[in-house]
Amino acid sequence: MSEAPVLTPSQFIDITNQTMEAAFPSAMIVGEVASFKTSQGKWVFFDLKDESASVSCFLPIWNLRMPLEDGMKVVVVGVPKLTKWGRFSVTVSAVKPVGEGSLKKAYEMLKKKLTAEGLFDASKKRPLPENLARLGVISSTGAAGYADFIKILNARWGGIRVSVAHTQVQGMDAPDQIIRALNYFNERGEVEVIAILRGGGSADDLSAFNDEKLVRAIAASKIPVITGVGHEVDESLADLAADVRASTPSNAAEMLTKGREFERRKIQTAVNGIGRDLLSRVATMHEMNVAKMRKVSQGLTAKYIEPMEREVQSKVFQISQSLINKYIEPMERKVNEMVRGVTEKTQNGYERGLLDVRQKIKMLEMLNPEKVLKQGYAILSGKISPGNAIKITTFTHEVAAEVKEVRNRQ
Repeated sequence: MSEAPVLTPSQFIDITNQTMEAAFPSAMIVGEVASFKTSQGKWVFFDLKDESASVSCFLPIWNLRMPLEDGMKVVVVGVPKLTKWGRFSVTVSAVKPVGEGSLKKAYEMLKKKLTAEGLFDASKKRPLPENLARLGVISSTGAAGYADFIKILNARWGGIRVSVAHTQVQGMDAPDQIIRALNYFNERGEVEVIAILRGGGSADDLSAFNDEKLVRAIAASKIPVITGVGHEVDESLADLAADVRASTPSNAAEMLTKGREFERRKIQTAVNGIGRDLLSRVATMHEMNVAKMRKVSQGLTAKYIEPMEREVQSKVFQISQSLINKYIEPMERKVNEMVRGVTEKTQNGYERGLLDVRQKIKMLEMLNPEKVLKQGYAILSGKISPGNAIKITTFTHEVAAEVKEVRNRQ
């Protein structure tokens, strides 16, 4: 039998740690928390036990992503080590509550803490833009929830440019991956909204969305965030931190887009209303100007104005109908511009018609014999030859006379 090597305590600890590191480069252990305590606001110590054994655990406090207390069941990921004092311990890199009771307890503790900090205040929420053009999506692209989201997004109004960051959406690595995606979209600043999506699952599957660092990252995002996580009955702390919470990924797609048919009907209703308003305004202007013309030319109305009214009205209607037929269809996106154009063209057409009518009235008035008499002239009627009787008509008299002499003008 060979003689065992003689080692110093430091050498023994180093060799033991190397052996454990080779056998367990990373161990995952499930147990119940006991003797939980923090030290100097920097370190966390607790025991992880089952019915017959206990393991000491240690981690920096910034690696603690959800609150813990004695009696909670957790899973830890860590490296087993022998400390320089000869005590066995697990240096923990990640810890997560498991089981419905522990998850609920951790959720309530963290919710109370973050609520007290004002992280979920309604006054901090930002609305979604009405006409969204650029959207960032954080999700697992292979998940059914993501597929439902894209399907509904494409079936509605559309026209949105979507940038996707593929991440895990459950498990211990999911929170950090989602945080990195959030930071990526915020640093680039190329999207108007960030959507975080995950379909339904168990409380353990959805626990990644109750991670403290992830919740704080969502609340701190410079870009508005909408979450669509789980089913309608599920609520995560990520939902509370987001600017807008959708009940499901499908509901998130509906909230981010407009219904195609609804928008078409709304635009058509607006266009129809504009058409009716335009015709009403034209009719009102027509009636006002007709009334003015009647006052100016009462004696000529029956003979000249009424036929012209019908002609002008017909022209106005034809112009209006032509403009409506020509511009109504494209007005889904340029309603305001079209209204101004139609109104201006209709007004110009009507004014040209009205000017034409006024010019004709003025011409008729100039040809009116009464106007000539009123200016001092007279009308001579009868055969102009010596001895014949003639009639001289002035504005106020009719004079009977006899021709005495007729001679040519020099």
